Amino acid sequence: MLAITVLTEGGHRHVRASAGKLAELVDRLGGQDDRFLVVQRIPDLPEVFVQVWHENGGDYTLEHRDGAPDRHFQAVFDRPEPVIAAMTRWALSEDGWDSEASWTPLDLNPPEPPPPPELDEDERKALDARLREVIVGGYATRAQLAEIAQDHLVSGDHRPVSPEQARLLVDRMWLERVEEQASWEGETDPERLSRAFNALEATGITARENFTCCRTCGQAEIAATGSPNARGYVYFHSGCTDSAAAGHGLTLLYGGFDGSPDTTASIGREVAAALGETGLPVEWNGDPARAITVVPLDWRRRLVG
Repeated sequence: MLAITVLTEGGHRHVRASAGKLAELVDRLGGQDDRFLVVQRIPDLPEVFVQVWHENGGDYTLEHRDGAPDRHFQAVFDRPEPVIAAMTRWALSEDGWDSEASWTPLDLNPPEPPPPPELDEDERKALDARLREVIVGGYATRAQLAEIAQDHLVSGDHRPVSPEQARLLVDRMWLERVEEQASWEGETDPERLSRAFNALEATGITARENFTCCRTCGQAEIAATGSPNARGYVYFHSGCTDSAAAGHGLTLLYGGFDGSPDTTASIGREVAAALGETGLPVEWNGDPARAITVVPLDWRRRLVG
């Protein structure tokens, strides 16, 4: 798998796509609502990407940017193979990945950066705290965080943070977290959790991380997200994520799709066993009416974006 996220015109997001998947996505470009791809690194870095545009019957326009506006370039190809090769080498961070193309600088005439938002001390602290909470949670993209930054302090017609201000604020905090996580070594507890959830999914239990906003929505929607043959489910919602990010451990909600206490208890045992196999601590007394808690938990989830 490549350390990239691929975004399609149709809104699909392919996280850690393989080289084969990237080639497939480029090769099929051209139709309505499937004319471009944007590829970002993991973790996503502001204004660092490679992207391609192609309509049936036309050339392939490949662009890449490496931060500053004067580091944005374009090349044109008449077939997909060199595009796939260049994008794959970029994804692999190979030296000289761009050496086989004739690149033209793009003058995009970037706008002046906006002034800082006019916030009082309480507003600034509240906004910073909320953004920090979601960033530490680790599931939001930079675009989602920018929406949170715009909306968090809205009151009626009062919108103190513009989209441009939101992006700058989020990018600063995002890069601070990227720098912080660069010192982490080995598998983190959230990665162990993902490993356990993947194992459960393979056994016929629908397992979802950071799923919906609350238990009510989660219970209403979980059945529709997995295989129709799934025996049961386990998930945690965004409020659980916030709690884990704050150092309070993680609450897992689980059950059987047949609604019986015996099935729910059986699913709970499988969940607890899968967590234990990854080395995570589990608190649960076997009662199907009680949630499973993972505590203590060192919540260091690496950003994707």
